[in-house]
Amino acid sequence: MESIRPEPSGIRQRALEALCMADPVAKQEATHALQRMAQATHDCALAAEAAPDLQEPAGVHLPGRPARPALVPPGSVPQRSPFTAGGLAALLHAIAHIEFNAINLALDAVWRFAGMPVGFYRDWLRVADEEALHFGLVRRELQALGHDYGDFEAHDGLWEMCVRTRGDVTARMALVPRTLEARGLDATPLIQARLRQAATPAAQRAIGVLDVILRDEIGHVAVGNRWYAWLCGQQGLQPVAHYRQLTRLHRAPRLRPPFNEEARRAAGFTQDELDDLVRAAQG
Repeated sequence: MESIRPEPSGIRQRALEALCMADPVAKQEATHALQRMAQATHDCALAAEAAPDLQEPAGVHLPGRPARPALVPPGSVPQRSPFTAGGLAALLHAIAHIEFNAINLALDAVWRFAGMPVGFYRDWLRVADEEALHFGLVRRELQALGHDYGDFEAHDGLWEMCVRTRGDVTARMALVPRTLEARGLDATPLIQARLRQAATPAAQRAIGVLDVILRDEIGHVAVGNRWYAWLCGQQGLQPVAHYRQLTRLHRAPRLRPPFNEEARRAAGFTQDELDDLVRAAQG
């Protein structure tokens, strides 16, 4: 029997609708549902809806987010020590905030950038789904400590770069997944080392959650690397030189060592890119 091909599903429109949701649990559930929908959608149906440009809804501030946490400048967020229950809760809250923002970043890539290959949308829907899973895992540990998402201040650096790159998909791939999110590849082992020193049951559970996040984040950064390389190839751009140009144009933060070179290689960074990263840090 000939298989029935679904009609265009409106997946990109639904990604925008999920992005607009303010309630974190509703956003989680909508993101998981969107991935299930995408898995049941034929490539031809997804390709049919890749072409049209979608418009931001009037009067809606993106992304949808709850009234809390209060957003403050990055330098105003206090240091988080895992050696007290309150410090561990604050650390987990910071990670939960990163994962919540990562859901929004992936959903934004799906709806905002028209005319990309089907694989681009499938990749970012999968990333969004996994980020929603991560948010739920971290939130559960936060709740076990008597807190919830929104209880501590946070900053908005990830989304600010999303806004700066909203008009250039190449810049988005260069500076969000493979720059800002790739910092997590470097930071996570250091955080886990501090949690091992804390040596509490809650800290041990957090280490396990971070194992899951690090494993998946290597794949997420790889998605950014893959599509950045593809876009550079389509435009005849030299990836390392163009990356340096984009970091200056969009005022990307300078990345500091130590770098997790093993994880970065697994995520698709070339040796030239790693060498350039080290040179930039030294400069």
